[in-house]
Amino acid sequence: MKFGVVTFPGSNCDFDTIYALRDLLGQEVVSLWHKDTNLQGVDFVFIPGGFSYGDYLRSGAIARFSPIMNEVIAHANRGGYVMGICNGFQIITEAGLVDGALRHNDSRKFICKNVYLRTETNQSLITQGMSRGEVIQIPIAHGEGNFYASEDTLKRLNDDDCVLFRYCDAHGQINAEANPNGACENIAGITNKKRNVFGMMPHPERASDPILGNTDGLRILESILALV
Repeated sequence: MKFGVVTFPGSNCDFDTIYALRDLLGQEVVSLWHKDTNLQGVDFVFIPGGFSYGDYLRSGAIARFSPIMNEVIAHANRGGYVMGICNGFQIITEAGLVDGALRHNDSRKFICKNVYLRTETNQSLITQGMSRGEVIQIPIAHGEGNFYASEDTLKRLNDDDCVLFRYCDAHGQINAEANPNGACENIAGITNKKRNVFGMMPHPERASDPILGNTDGLRILESILALV
């Protein structure tokens, strides 16, 4: 499988993502620039975290109109795989590739810490190597990670088994205390109905190298490789 990682002005997790995919997992990875109009034949596009265009207007609102996004959207519409992490999640929601929106954290503060996630489904490419209900620990680093969707949209996400992860405590309990940003129903990550576009606020690439003392994020990235 050939992976592409997009860099926007203000991206800061692009090289982390490339490192995890190329150096830790041994995959072919190409760097994609925000002004590119060719995906170079990649099978899977990663839109990484950071602060694209300084998070002006809304996080991801400007990046959504970068030339590369026309190709990313077309790729997704053809059934190609796309994953947005943190700012990437914000960008793909702005592009309409997944439901909902990411609002300011309810604390109105930037939050950077490890959180627990409960795996809500193993019926997706990025969670197929995990068990439903399994708890992993992955860091977050965002100021606008508060997932919001209407009641009808939330019902549809739940009915279609499109919720990938929810914030939880160490024992897998879903409660307000474990919700770091006020996200509706503690939602930390979702997929679309076609199950080829994935978005999550936590950073699996920042929990992939043993030197960091946590490789839970590698579980997510390794799940993708089952397709190869």
